[in-house]
Amino acid sequence: MAHHHTPGHDDDHRQHGHGQHGHDHEHLDWAELAPLLESQAELFTPLYERALTWLAKEVTEPGLVVDAGSGPGVISGLFAETFPGARIVAVDGSEPLLERARARAERLGVADRFDTLTGDMPGVLAELDYPADLLWASRSVHHLGDQGAALAACAERLTPGGTLAVMEGGLPARFLPRDIGFGRPGLQARIDAVEEERFTRMREELPDTVAQVEDWPALLTAAGLHHTRSRTFLLDLPAPVPERARAYVVTSLTRTRDMLGEYLDADDRATLDRLTDPDDPASVHHRPDVFVLAAHTVHAAVRPV
Repeated sequence: MAHHHTPGHDDDHRQHGHGQHGHDHEHLDWAELAPLLESQAELFTPLYERALTWLAKEVTEPGLVVDAGSGPGVISGLFAETFPGARIVAVDGSEPLLERARARAERLGVADRFDTLTGDMPGVLAELDYPADLLWASRSVHHLGDQGAALAACAERLTPGGTLAVMEGGLPARFLPRDIGFGRPGLQARIDAVEEERFTRMREELPDTVAQVEDWPALLTAAGLHHTRSRTFLLDLPAPVPERARAYVVTSLTRTRDMLGEYLDADDRATLDRLTDPDDPASVHHRPDVFVLAAHTVHAAVRPV
């Protein structure tokens, strides 16, 4: 699996951070996408920092933290800052993304306790030198056919008392008012519906896929873990947004137009054309009402001692 995931990578992950990277991973050029994934994950850093602070209240002084599906390593770097005594291992199927993760560790001055591991989840976790005190999977598990088996494999790589944390679910991002002054109101809700259909097809087409209720605490319990807990974290960047947030919205809606346009009706395609046209004063390049509001949920559980 060449994975976030978005978004698993670090961005908004059914906007895989999470622009719309979709789920056709075998067709993606990760080296080309790496700068985009990195910049989007950096935009979401305030959300990730709050999530890690929440985890750090119960995960104290871990020796090994594993970021499974690390992408370019933005969250891996945050783990290194949050846990200054921990060894960090970034795991991903894409070597170009891990190259960026290693470069980030160098810039942060944590390369001496930072390693990478290239391979497909969850089997690659067997190559870890020793069990993890904290294993984090950001929107990567949903790319595996048997999510329950994947969580069980992750749980096996924990130390007794170790924590597995998965970022899955939440709410789709919003960038614009419901009524933007042209086209039919509710454009983003209709895009969400198309995304849900594509996500369902992606899951159905995965090798050895297993249909499961996406009750993540129950799945963590079934994997042999206990003390399940969940918390949702917001990224709230109100209008007027900084330029890097505007650039994220531009990229996201442009990729939506390119990848999902055929599934939308002519009116919505025309609206997206206007929204992504830099020469149109009503586009997201220029609108004063652009914002970024996103919600990601983290589910955590502990391996019994």
